Amino acid sequence: MDTITEWKEIPIFDDENDEAEYWSMHQLDARLMNSSVHQPDSRESTTITLRFDPRMLARIKRIARSRFLNYQSMMKQWLSERLEDEIK
Repeated sequence: MDTITEWKEIPIFDDENDEAEYWSMHQLDARLMNSSVHQPDSRESTTITLRFDPRMLARIKRIARSRFLNYQSMMKQWLSERLEDEIK
């Protein structure tokens, strides 16, 4: 079985039968697969702690539920929108 070490080695297939035949005789190198998997950067997201009045948080959660959203995601969206407004 031949091992594929670069993505450019994979041809364009005319149909699924050609592709199936190709993959019956070839396999991807594990390093190639690992290099294609997104490794999250720890700088992409930082955890913070905010203290909210329980009633305010309950209202936020209620609004999020009514929109079928996670309340934390909704709050990040709100902050992002406000940040854009402030920058303008």
